[in-house]
Amino acid sequence: NVFIERLWRSIKYEEVYLRAYASVSEARAGIGRYLTFYNSRRPHSSLDGRTPDQAYFNQPMPEAVAA
Repeated sequence: NVFIERLWRSIKYEEVYLRAYASVSEARAGIGRYLTFYNSRRPHSSLDGRTPDQAYFNQPMPEAVAA
């Protein structure tokens, strides 16, 4: 739950509180753009300055362990 709480805190302080949305569809579009930014361009200190996309998609997949 810590991850989700940090995510929503970032969304609120870096997007929602800075905008005056006129409608729900405008808010949805703005938050969608922010989530794209958050995952692909915003560096995260917990990921050693990498973005989530860099941390999770650019890493080699671990080898499967034979059962």
